[in-house]
Amino acid sequence: MGRVALRGIRAHLVRFLLSVLAVALGVAFVAGTFALRTMLSGTFDGIVDAAAPGDVYVRVQQAEGSSVVTGTANATGESVPRDLVEEIAAVDGVAHAVPGVSGPIVLVGADGTAVQSTQAPSFALMYVPDDPSLDVVEGRGPQRPGEVALESATLESSGLAVGDTTDAVLGGEVTQVEVVGRVDLGGPMAGATIVLVDAQTGQDVLAPEGGVNDIAVYAADGTSVAQLVDRISPLAPDGLEVVAGDALRAENKTEIASQLGFITTFLLVFAAIALFVGAFIISNTFAMSVRQRMRELALLRAVGASPVQVFSSVLVQAAVVGLLGSALGIAGGVGLVSALRVGLGTVGMDLVGTIPLDVTTVVVSLVVGTVVSVLAAALPARRAALVPPVEAMRDDVATPEKSLRWRALGGLVVTGAGVASLVVALLRPEADSAELWLGSGAAAVLVGVLMLSPVVARSAVGVLAWPFVRLLRPVGRLARGNVVRNPRRTANTAGALMIGMALVGAVSVIAVTAQQSVAGVVEAQTNADVVVRSATQVIPAGAVDDVVALPEAGRADPIAFAPLGVAVGDATPEVQYVIGLDSGTLGGSVEVDVVDGSLDGLGAGEVAVLESAAEEHGWGVGDTLRVSGTGGPQDLAVTAVFTTNILGSPLVVDRGVLDGLLPREQQMVDTILVSAAAGVSTAQLQDAVAETVAPYIVVSVLTREEFVSSLADQVNQVLVILYALLGLSVVIAVLGIVNTLALSVIERTREIGLLRAVGLGRLQLAGTVTIESVLTAVFGTVLGLVVGVALASTLPTLFADEGLSTLVIPWGSLAGMLVLAVVVGVLAAVWPGSRAARMKVLDAVAYE
Repeated sequence: MGRVALRGIRAHLVRFLLSVLAVALGVAFVAGTFALRTMLSGTFDGIVDAAAPGDVYVRVQQAEGSSVVTGTANATGESVPRDLVEEIAAVDGVAHAVPGVSGPIVLVGADGTAVQSTQAPSFALMYVPDDPSLDVVEGRGPQRPGEVALESATLESSGLAVGDTTDAVLGGEVTQVEVVGRVDLGGPMAGATIVLVDAQTGQDVLAPEGGVNDIAVYAADGTSVAQLVDRISPLAPDGLEVVAGDALRAENKTEIASQLGFITTFLLVFAAIALFVGAFIISNTFAMSVRQRMRELALLRAVGASPVQVFSSVLVQAAVVGLLGSALGIAGGVGLVSALRVGLGTVGMDLVGTIPLDVTTVVVSLVVGTVVSVLAAALPARRAALVPPVEAMRDDVATPEKSLRWRALGGLVVTGAGVASLVVALLRPEADSAELWLGSGAAAVLVGVLMLSPVVARSAVGVLAWPFVRLLRPVGRLARGNVVRNPRRTANTAGALMIGMALVGAVSVIAVTAQQSVAGVVEAQTNADVVVRSATQVIPAGAVDDVVALPEAGRADPIAFAPLGVAVGDATPEVQYVIGLDSGTLGGSVEVDVVDGSLDGLGAGEVAVLESAAEEHGWGVGDTLRVSGTGGPQDLAVTAVFTTNILGSPLVVDRGVLDGLLPREQQMVDTILVSAAAGVSTAQLQDAVAETVAPYIVVSVLTREEFVSSLADQVNQVLVILYALLGLSVVIAVLGIVNTLALSVIERTREIGLLRAVGLGRLQLAGTVTIESVLTAVFGTVLGLVVGVALASTLPTLFADEGLSTLVIPWGSLAGMLVLAVVVGVLAAVWPGSRAARMKVLDAVAYE
């Protein structure tokens, strides 16, 4: 039977080709996701190895929750005493002891703009001549203030050359610098902008308090890492720890791997969607193939083939389709990653090495594609095996259609259960299980509607076909009859598009709702006329001081923040971001809703807590939090619990309190809220602020409307990515429509011949096929959009506290999707329609 199955594929190769392509597209995502994750992991592992090449490191003990990935390492603000470098260098077995000093910098490139690459950081390092991890490949290292050396990729992306002079924003001030060298750090930096400064500047600007980030220690020949750790450990005072370089690198790689795991999961979700949609095509293909080959299968039964053998032969064909599609998908996944690597390379983020294609990726991809294909073909195969041979060998072969009664009943039960789950989530949005109820309810509704779709297909298509029936006679009536003749097939074909459009519709509603909610939040919670932001997420200190001093500014409120250790009593500190605000900011530039306590006169010894953080940690008014910084720990009393969508950090203190915890040089300011002085218009204020911050290159000045627009643009960027990923499911759905129409044309060959014989023209026949395609596409799109919009409309109730407060339905976008469905239907009908129109009448009439 295996040989018979393979011959069946060869005899009807075109019939299975689109199914192979559907599997290939889904598997391409699976293979590409695994390959991309491996490549990203290799790239970041290389960055970790290049950034921490030492044999041993002396660093501040890490607080719970600190991470190099989130930038919260050394969150308490403590540093390693610089004097310790000389002591360690004198230890027996130490070849080099290199202090690590770094800080933010903005480098101006040859084109006069800031050197930036994607979202990679821009930072300065102190140049140490005897650092073995640095390789000066051109020029020399910086020796005096005003000199810098650039990392190789940074030099290339900046457009500068050794010997050029440019500006840099360092220590919050604009400084003219000369590029005196090019340095190789021993590995790729994934687009980071890295500038090396001289030792004097490093000490005065990057480490003004006399401390360093860490000390990298390199062992002399004949000294092991363990020996080095034992010899250095007695020198480390309380609060410091000595760790082996291998352990440090492994720790950092583990943190990065956990972040990459999210990316993998995110992409695999879309791969699963694509394969699920592809399963509809495979199932449809084999269902129609079984219908057309009923006599052939009956002959196999008549000459002795058992039902199991017939069943197996169909599954063998499905397995071959799955294997071929998976093989193509693996190649497609490699192609996708290659294209992505080129695209990332153009914006400065280079991924290292060749595209990985390990055994695990290949095996998983082949298994996934094959299993999906076999499962999708199982039901058609069962039908083929159970049809009696005598029934199938009659002249007029007809496969009896089962009643839709039980399917309708099952669909109603599943849909009802899904709706009930959604109602539970909406009635108790504050419950911990609300999101679980929402997710399970949405999935059940989607499955239930898929089960009900054949039941509603006849009525829905009848309504959608009304304009065609009235305006395009007789092709409109013929097309309607062909679509509703087999509601299961129509529903399965439209179901693939329905899934894609349900997700697209839901994403559209969520995106527009998020944009409008953000606009409402900014309008209600921000009283500033102008908002100052930075492309690097940190506004230079000089720019902050200049804006605050502007006479046109009646009030300028910087939002300063820093990661600090926070604990209740003597418990282990956990890293939390703490915001410092000038007196009067709350209730002035920023409006908040007080849930408990009072924000009046928030001052020394007091802290206000965001409601979400209070619920997570069990904090309340009257509790005392111990917050630790370089100035020592402070016990702060919780005086208020509040809600706001403007301030993202969980704790808010007076700026003076934050200054006592951490010097201003180590604090970060990402936003300044500026209100105009009396008699100054918003336009005048914006011009004055823009002129003041212009030398700082990366600082932008936005009106409140422009600020809202910039936040909306961030939503749009995410939306474009989601649309691109969901577009794959729509493409596969289009292939399904093409496949179904092509098989339908083959199935109706004799009928088409008879229609042509009684006078139906070629264009009329092609028009009939096109209308069938459009009706199927529009039916799937309408059903999908209704489900997607309905499900997305429940989210504002559940996530109102997270800022998703204003439900907006994008009617224009939804109408555009309906137009797109018509276009999709027309395009999908081009090949099947032209194939039907080219049939010879006599051959078609004589076709068996």
